[in-house]
Parts: sequence; structure tokens; C-alpha cells
Amino acid sequence: MSSIYTDGAYVRKHPSWHVEDSPWKAQQVIKILKRNSLAPSTIAEIGCGAGEVIRRISLALPEARCRGFEISADAFTLTHGRETENLSYRLCDLRDIAEHFDLVLLIDVIEHVEDCFGFLRSLRPRTQYIVAHIPLDLSVLSLLINTPLANRRSAGHIHYFTKSTALALLSDTGYTILDCFHPTDGNWLPKKGWRSRLISPFRAAGNQIAPGLSAMVLGGSSIMVLAR
Repeated sequence: MSSIYTDGAYVRKHPSWHVEDSPWKAQQVIKILKRNSLAPSTIAEIGCGAGEVIRRISLALPEARCRGFEISADAFTLTHGRETENLSYRLCDLRDIAEHFDLVLLIDVIEHVEDCFGFLRSLRPRTQYIVAHIPLDLSVLSLLINTPLANRRSAGHIHYFTKSTALALLSDTGYTILDCFHPTDGNWLPKKGWRSRLISPFRAAGNQIAPGLSAMVLGGSSIMVLAR
């Protein structure tokens, strides 16, 4: 599955590399940092894609030195012109360079990595904190309509999480969870199909009333996690 990001298969399905979702994702990163009074001096984003998430973070945190890392040449071309005074991009795996960061961002990455356990363990010596955005593909509704398989085909997800299993993965790989929340100020999933459009109002209501229960039953949710 990992070859789809380097052989052109992924960019053919997603030519924008989801750049349209970047403003919302960057807002969630800034939110969790502010909630915990963190002001990292160095920030890296692994799997930065088109580079818009880390670009917006670099603008919001001008004192931080930011780097975006991407292994797909197709995605890396989309980063051109997004550099800022405190932001640069590299076409490589962060783990292949000898550099330490205060914070590493994993925004919709873990679910794509074949050996997610080994991947997360390998990052621990490289950073003090991680912030992860993890889609929760497993819910009562998603299992009834087989959403995980659809996400495997369309988005390349090869791991499927609930909140509990996502947090257990981080704990099992040596991280201490410092903060976690369900983003409720918008549905991050695209509403392309008729099923998504039909269920969207119910998810929005559930997110306001009981986000954890809504995630388990109706799906269409995610978590933001800060860990050390």
C-alpha cells in the first residue's frame, strides 16, 4: 500500500492532496497547543503533503522554525511557493536525518503507515512532543455500511481506529497522553456521497451533545492528541 504515495496512484485520485482541508487542520493544531500553553521553538510535520498545514502554523507561530517533510515527489511539488521566512520543506523521511524537534506533527498519517508501532517508536528520540490528528474509522454505523474498506480504497487507510485503540497505540509505543479531544467545530470528513450528506446533520448534533458517543455510534469523527 505504501507505494501508492510514490508511484503516482494517490495523486491521480487526490490531485490537490487534500489541501482544502488544511485551514481546519491547522486550527486544531493551534488549539491543542494553546490549551496546553505550549510554544515550541522547532516544529516538523511528517507527511506534510502540499505543505499548507505547516505553512499556516508557521504564520500563526512566527517565532518557531518549521520544517515540512514529505516522501512523495508528487506531493512535494505542491509545496513549491509555500515557503515562509520560518518554513522550509524537504523531500525525505525525517528519520533519515540527525535532527531533533520540540514538536512533531502527524496529521492524518498514522493510519497510512504499515508498521505504525515501529514508526511511532522510532520518532520518540526525535521529538519532545507529538501532536496527532487521527480519523476514527470504526463506529457502529461504519461497520454496518463497510466504511473502513471504502476508506482503504479511496484514501489509503490501512489501520482503523476508535478513540480507545488510537490512544492505546500511542501508550503501547511509549508515549504519555497529555491532552485529547474530538474536534467538534466542523466535520472534517468530506461529504461527497449521499450517505455522508444524509448523516451529517445528525453527526453535527451528536458532536455538540456527546462527541464521544457520537463518534462510537455515528462515526465521521477524529481525535486530536498531544503526547510526550
